[in-house]
Amino acid sequence: MAQANARHILVSTEEQCNELKTQINNGADFTAVAAEHSSCPSGKQGGDLGSFGPGQMVAEFDTVVFNDAIGEVHGPVKTQFGYHLIEITSRSE
Repeated sequence: MAQANARHILVSTEEQCNELKTQINNGADFTAVAAEHSSCPSGKQGGDLGSFGPGQMVAEFDTVVFNDAIGEVHGPVKTQFGYHLIEITSRSE
């Protein structure tokens, strides 16, 4: 079964999500941005969610993690929790 490792930043608005994505794309450290801004408890670990399989995260999150490019920052991705920036760090089929 497929497994992925990812980290994310969760914020309440699409505007903030876009601002943080711009900062990261301009060289800000994902881990530091997550620690400072993410409302998810994983922010304390730089947004690291560890390893998980399909169906363990909400559908919108799963779609990105199991289909989009590894090593790029994706988002904003809207879920019932808010707006996410997602970076897939690894994925196995």
